[in-house]
Amino acid sequence: MNIVYPQDHSSATIQRVLDAANSDVLFLGDPRVNIEPGPRLFDRMAQVIREAGAGWVYADAAGHPRIDYQRGSIRDGFDFGPVVAVSVQAARQSRIDSTWKRGALYDLRLRISESHAVIRIPEPLYSASTIDARPTGEKQFDYVDLRNRDYQIEMERIATAHLKRIGAWLPPRFENVPAAAERFPVKVSVVIPVRNRERTILDAVQSALTQGTDFEFNVLVVDNHSTDRTTEILRGIGDSRVKHIVPERRDLGIGGCWNEAIYSTHCGQYAIQLDSDDLYLNDGVLRRIVAELEAGHYAMVIGSYTMVDFSLKEIPPGLIDHREWSRENGRNNALRINGLGAPRAFNTSVLRRIGFPNVSYGEDYAVALRISRDYEIGRIYQSVYLCRRWEGNSDSALPPEVANRYDLYKDWLRTIELQARARR
Repeated sequence: MNIVYPQDHSSATIQRVLDAANSDVLFLGDPRVNIEPGPRLFDRMAQVIREAGAGWVYADAAGHPRIDYQRGSIRDGFDFGPVVAVSVQAARQSRIDSTWKRGALYDLRLRISESHAVIRIPEPLYSASTIDARPTGEKQFDYVDLRNRDYQIEMERIATAHLKRIGAWLPPRFENVPAAAERFPVKVSVVIPVRNRERTILDAVQSALTQGTDFEFNVLVVDNHSTDRTTEILRGIGDSRVKHIVPERRDLGIGGCWNEAIYSTHCGQYAIQLDSDDLYLNDGVLRRIVAELEAGHYAMVIGSYTMVDFSLKEIPPGLIDHREWSRENGRNNALRINGLGAPRAFNTSVLRRIGFPNVSYGEDYAVALRISRDYEIGRIYQSVYLCRRWEGNSDSALPPEVANRYDLYKDWLRTIELQARARR
């Protein structure tokens, strides 16, 4: 067997490693990490490669369990850990593209996965130092950092080629948004799911109520049985445009709260997101979003937002505009990345046919993937939204087991979407 630490992930380097391999199993290590192998690390990984006929094998580390690989685990940031075992035969047969500067290992993994199993060993086979100790709330925006743009373009090209090879790539041809069969009480509903946000809910609601429009709108606040002063604050607002909805059920996640809003008789022709600790940038946001929805006949429009702290001071990375989205390939690249941006606005008629999954993470991603399969999504690349980052955010610093659960769910969403797209 060979144990190598490639200094980069260029096509030239990875191909040299494969050409020099003189065993049936090749181990690749991350040179940035101190790895302490357990007593059977190499034997165990090689055993699984050989006995299962796998193409790529990875394992848990001590104190760091990982998640199983699925067909939808095509994101380039999947956490395999700092050591993987590769079938040399499978790798050589994959014939990676010769042009990649940084993405050859990603290309190799996707190509191997098309014909061989990618297997996790749920056993702590080694110990390793941490590459990136930043909290999850900071890491999640690396893929929209302009400093990483060239890298992201290359990753998109690799993922797109993979989707084409497996028959799941969609060309830029979109269905027409159907005319609404139902009547709506207002043009727009601002939807705010909330639970225990006494520090921010009034700011959010006022941000919606102060919008200047030439159309009627309301604010649907779905109060998911708050136990702090949130409910009291909402009852004291005294504006008839605010519809305070308290669900009968007590098992609803954020997605379930969205369903309470969009299927209610109060919901407007368009449903526009506002999280309970965020704000619209100014009083023209609803006008701007509706104009975009109607100009492009979109089923969904996604805006851009600015990251701020609790006092609304801008913080890194600042503007999140998702300019990686393109009309030609946005809905394909959406399967590679972990999010599509905010605020999100929907054609309610289309949204009611899909509905939200009753979860509190990834519910928006699930709906956006499903909409993008059939319809075009519009984009606003100027900031229209202030996204507060503070200790109360649900994704500011996730424990590893929670981050794993969220990643596993999003990979499952991609798996289902890949299967649906391949059947078109």
